[in-house]
Amino acid sequence: MIIHNAEFICSNTSYLKCPDERIPEYAFIGRSNVGKSSLINSLVNKKGMAKTSSTPGKTQLINHFLVNKEFNPWHLVDLPGYGYAKTSKTNLVKWEKLINDYLLNRKNLLCVFVLIDIRHEPQKIDLEFLEWLGENALSFVIVFTKSDKLTKNKVNQHVKVYKEYLQKDWEEIPQSFVTSAENNLGMEELLNFIETNNQLIPS
Repeated sequence: MIIHNAEFICSNTSYLKCPDERIPEYAFIGRSNVGKSSLINSLVNKKGMAKTSSTPGKTQLINHFLVNKEFNPWHLVDLPGYGYAKTSKTNLVKWEKLINDYLLNRKNLLCVFVLIDIRHEPQKIDLEFLEWLGENALSFVIVFTKSDKLTKNKVNQHVKVYKEYLQKDWEEIPQSFVTSAENNLGMEELLNFIETNNQLIPS
């Protein structure tokens, strides 16, 4: 897939306020500070489209971006991160409801891209979120981020450990991609995945 253009559309506090449901949609989510904004900017080749920050929890709304407006358009959705963030428990509960309501009710959502930092061992909070997606029959893939921070051998080792961990509870291991926003690794594969899914939608 070639990215012709990408632009911010809107931010919302509820899935009920989100834009036109006829356009296929892909949501990006991960633990706070996983490198989500950097990956989104790298994916659409537009520096600064999704705002990056050194402070976890910057994304607090459902953010919609329209990609390839004139030709086979699709929505890229930047969701608040789960896990640690410097905010109140009240806000964390509010964000959790915001995310859950969106994921469970957005009819044109084709897939959830769950971002996981490749540098770390399997984290309980990530595994619980993957399990929740599976229990609710939501389509998702795993996107390992920050692979440039490790050697290729270490990356392969960490992916292997993660897959072995998932095999304990999953009959079928979810599809995964290894990426780096620094050197654009995996971006073509992600875009090809999106393009393939878009083609499956009846015209």
